Amino acid sequence: MNNNTIELEKVIDLEKVKATAEKYYRDGDFYCSEAIVKVIRDEFRVDISDEVIAMASGFPVGMGGSGCTCGAVAGGIMALGLFFGRSEAKDAKVSKAMELSKELHDFFKGKNKSICCRVLTKGMTLGEKEHMDQCVFFTGQVAEQTAKIICRELNIDTK
Repeated sequence: MNNNTIELEKVIDLEKVKATAEKYYRDGDFYCSEAIVKVIRDEFRVDISDEVIAMASGFPVGMGGSGCTCGAVAGGIMALGLFFGRSEAKDAKVSKAMELSKELHDFFKGKNKSICCRVLTKGMTLGEKEHMDQCVFFTGQVAEQTAKIICRELNIDTK
């Protein structure tokens, strides 16, 4: 882990991670990327300020509404960076962060056929029920998979 400290539970409840991220989005508390960063930070007890959640605020609706990369995927990649990213110049652990980010990307693309928000939401109206339901689902899906990857890599038990 970077210069941040973590205080881990003995077991991470993957269903709780998923449900909490979905609730944040469904209730309008946070958008996809923010919800994922927040739930990962909180469930893994990463000792880092709320500013990390704020850093995720530009990614929803495909990078600030541009319709590009799904914000949920971006949030998941940010969360992986909390654990496996580098903060020192030329630190080789960037390779691990990139490997795990690609894994999350490939997982999402394999399940949903695209990571492009514009493609994923084609024919939907922003904020309507169909759009909301899908984005809530993606948020939970990515939060759960991100937590699985972190747990696997850090040898943390899950339930």
